Amino acid sequence: MRWLSLLLVLMLVPLAGCATAPKSYDIDPTGPYLLGTGDVLRVTVYGDASLSTTYKIDDAGDISLPLVGPVEVGGLTTSEAARRVSSALARGYMRNPNVAIEIADYRPFFIQGQVNNGGQFPYVYGMTVRAAVSTAGGFKDTADQSGVTIYRRQDGQMMKSGVGLDFPIKPGDTIVVGERWF
Repeated sequence: MRWLSLLLVLMLVPLAGCATAPKSYDIDPTGPYLLGTGDVLRVTVYGDASLSTTYKIDDAGDISLPLVGPVEVGGLTTSEAARRVSSALARGYMRNPNVAIEIADYRPFFIQGQVNNGGQFPYVYGMTVRAAVSTAGGFKDTADQSGVTIYRRQDGQMMKSGVGLDFPIKPGDTIVVGERWF
């Protein structure tokens, strides 16, 4: 009997590690939109039509302007990016540049797990998890529809949080729809 108790305890110890929940972090659903790799910006330089066009943010977080070269805009808001581009143009190219920047195309979001068509999809301003799941063809029959896990880069690190279906997503988010176990 003593050996049986000891054997039972030894079998349960490895399973105890499975019972701990993964560490999750709070993801800020609000806040200003920060530019990132893959966003396409519409830059308007008043008085210079040759510079007024669209620019895609590269992997380094830069846009490349003619005559000025790369300007780092990743992690900035559109108004901060406009000031940075104005500053770059003022260093020897234009006297008092007036620059406006708006987002032409957002970077995509990603969805995987128990959806019919996982992958990369174009972001539409104001999307929620529910809209993202619909974009991916809806839930599979085995999906846990009570909530999902969302991964978002925030303050320079990857954050993970369980959220509801009406949680607002942002470009670059990765949404993981889990499987129900009953």
